Amino acid sequence: SAVAEALGTLDELNSYLGLIRADMRGRTGFLVPAGARKRSAEKVMHDVQQVLFTVQAEVAGAQKKVSKAKVTTIETITDSIEAVIPPITSFSLAGGTYLSALFDVARTIARRTERRVVGVHDEGALRISKHTLAYLNRLSSLLFALARYANHVDDITEEAPTYR
Repeated sequence: SAVAEALGTLDELNSYLGLIRADMRGRTGFLVPAGARKRSAEKVMHDVQQVLFTVQAEVAGAQKKVSKAKVTTIETITDSIEAVIPPITSFSLAGGTYLSALFDVARTIARRTERRVVGVHDEGALRISKHTLAYLNRLSSLLFALARYANHVDDITEEAPTYR
């Protein structure tokens, strides 16, 4: 069913973010801009995982939903990261660093997760709250910004595709 597919994809995304968190535990000092302060990237991923459990509960039919404050938080972090990395001038190849590549894979899983949850909503199987849908939409933007930031921190220049 569409609900089971959405729940499975949410679980896949959450598990993959756990892999990223495990990789970051050995990277002391990997801090990301978050408004006026910096936060541990590992803690940011932990918080995202916690919110994804709320999304899973909502998709499973529980009376849970993501708050507007959670959406605002990841928007603030994304905007803060984008303020310190070079502007995008083209598409870029994934894989500048291992951590960046992990974030890029997570971004694609997040996009698939969003499509599955929106599908459940659009089919009318469940009514998904607007903030939950917004959170899933913004999550892929956060993961994209984190992928670019990981390259930036390690002085890796993003490589544009050659379209050969």
